[in-house]
Amino acid sequence: MKLLETREILNLVEYEKVREARRREIIELKRPRRVQVGRYLTFVFENRETMWFQIQEMVRAERLVDEAKIAEEVEVYNGLLPRAGELSATMLIEIVDASQIKPVLDKLLGIDTRDYVRMTVGPHVIVGDFEAGHSDEERGKLSAVHFVRFALPPEARRSFATAEVALVVEHPNERARSVLSDETRRSLLADLA
Repeated sequence: MKLLETREILNLVEYEKVREARRREIIELKRPRRVQVGRYLTFVFENRETMWFQIQEMVRAERLVDEAKIAEEVEVYNGLLPRAGELSATMLIEIVDASQIKPVLDKLLGIDTRDYVRMTVGPHVIVGDFEAGHSDEERGKLSAVHFVRFALPPEARRSFATAEVALVVEHPNERARSVLSDETRRSLLADLA
């Protein structure tokens, strides 16, 4: 996937002119790329367009005008783009009841440190590779937002369009499986190209 360049990021004034239209486009783009797995986990598969939008929103929220600071944001978000043969997603632990946030996060400790999160493509099992630094089991801390990559071997990539594809969570305190819809698979195929 082609990396984003700083010159593609609009300044605050120009972005405000197109923000609502782009926001609607991104919401529609993300709809099939959002997969609920079990009670608390949602995976949002990222691509160049979603990362561009994240950068623009960061620039807007932080009122960034310094090109060097914008370039730093672009570099960080480029690191989250899927590489060749990969799918990448933001995994959100979504807890509606505020009183349950700590108990649920405590129950899910370690979800990002072992092979608890997997993608299956037909018979192929791809273990999620999480970005480090979002949990600390020794201190009992787990972030509600994680970044995970699924590096698909060539055989899995070849069968992705026709095989059953599922996200599987087999954590001691949360077990769930969600089959990706045809629309979701079609949306993700472009990321694998």
